[in-house]
Order: sequence, then structure tokens, then C-alpha cells
Amino acid sequence: MPYIQIEVIRSYPLETKQLLAKRIGEVYSTIMQADVKRITVTIRELGEGSIWRCGTDDPYPAAIMMCDIRTGRDKNTREKLSKHLIQICNEILELETNQLNIEYTQHSGDEMYHQWMGHLSDDWSPGEQ
Repeated sequence: MPYIQIEVIRSYPLETKQLLAKRIGEVYSTIMQADVKRITVTIRELGEGSIWRCGTDDPYPAAIMMCDIRTGRDKNTREKLSKHLIQICNEILELETNQLNIEYTQHSGDEMYHQWMGHLSDDWSPGEQ
């Protein structure tokens, strides 16, 4: 944890996905004050016609990012992260403005286990790195 999953409707080269994961990891670790080694990024290429955003007119192609994180960050921090993640995805994946939404699910630290740590995580605390 964190586990960051993005679902998109296009396919991307390996280098693009690796760059995206790197940039997400960097910005997440900085803004959320977390060790970059904790971060896992998944890029799901679902194909054209797989994700739709509904509205008053016809649905339009969309993308979604789900962020499973440890609880403790205030809404302003999560909002700042969201803006940076959208900027990164729009730049690297060439998403259109308003195409990507981000949702957070917050967990206590003891709901995640990292093999490299050898134990369940602690709850997040300010100033952590």
C-alpha cells in the first residue's frame, strides 16, 4: 500500500507505462510523505469502449484511477495529489481534460503486508518517509 490502479481505453508502450509508474511513485512519495518502496502501480488497458462517463448527453470515453492508501492524510493533501496525478496522466498518457477521475479508499496500516518489511504496516504518521 499504496496501490494505485489506473484503467484506460488505449494501449501504451512499455516505456510509457514505466515512465508513468515512476512519476506516480515520485509525486506520491513526496506529497503523501511515504517511502517510494511501498508504492505499487497497475495500468489496466481495457480497450476502446470499455470505460464510459455518464452525463445528461451520451456517455463519453473516460479513465479512472483508484488509490488504496493508508488513512491519515487530510483532504487538502489528497486533493493536491489528485491534481498532480491528473497532470501526469494527461501529459504521459495524452488523456483529455476531464477524462480521468480519481477515487480513494483508505485503510488502516495493519490491513497491508509488505514482504520487504516482513510485517504488517504501521498507520501513517506525519513526517514519515
